[in-house]
Amino acid sequence: MTSTVPQDSADREAATASQGQASADPTGTLAGRIRRSFTDSVGSIVFGMEDGTVSIFGLVFGVAAAAPDSHAVLLAGGTGAIAAAVSMMAGTFLDVQTANDQAVAKVAEERTRYEADPERAEADTRRLVSAGFTDSEATSVSSIMGRHPDTRLKIAAAVDLGAGETTRQNPYVQSAWMFATDLFAAAVPVIPFALFDLATARIVSLAVTFVLLVMLGIGRARVGHRRTLPTVIQTVGIAMAAAVAGIAVGKLIS
Repeated sequence: MTSTVPQDSADREAATASQGQASADPTGTLAGRIRRSFTDSVGSIVFGMEDGTVSIFGLVFGVAAAAPDSHAVLLAGGTGAIAAAVSMMAGTFLDVQTANDQAVAKVAEERTRYEADPERAEADTRRLVSAGFTDSEATSVSSIMGRHPDTRLKIAAAVDLGAGETTRQNPYVQSAWMFATDLFAAAVPVIPFALFDLATARIVSLAVTFVLLVMLGIGRARVGHRRTLPTVIQTVGIAMAAAVAGIAVGKLIS
């Protein structure tokens, strides 16, 4: 009896702890999924922010060079920002979906090759030996892979064709991040024209866009493990070139 009570108490504590963990899991899982999707989509996020900032920044300052008031700039910038974000979202979705279809096709092609050539396993063994494995190690690895044909195909597709599981991405997630970041970045140079007169809005837009570009350059440097200062200068320089081009076109047309 004395041993049963502590055991029952321990079971109740374990059940309570597991219930607490289960209740905490949904939040943790959601946060983990968001972090994972952010990490998986970092390329689309950087591209979206840079495209939104640079293209709309050039458009806004081109229109502002000839516009009579802030409303005209706001109309052009807002319309351009929405259109650009939707276009980039659609382009990203189609691009990722096409890449995934290519990966599936490559795996199917590799499967057909293995089924049509039973001696391909021996070629894999020879390739392992040429890569530095001993004969016995290569034979063992090839034998293990032979017992798991689906795994063999995935490895072969990843090594030979660059079509492994890691190359496949969710087109909905990628396009959603692209839309959100492109629209956010594009809105930054536009919003001042909704709040201030034309002359003041130009200065504010230039200032906030410059800050965003510096932050974007720092983010690019950290993601790509590049030197910070040259990356920031490059990011700002590209946007400035777009603004100069927009102003030149605006002056020319007006």
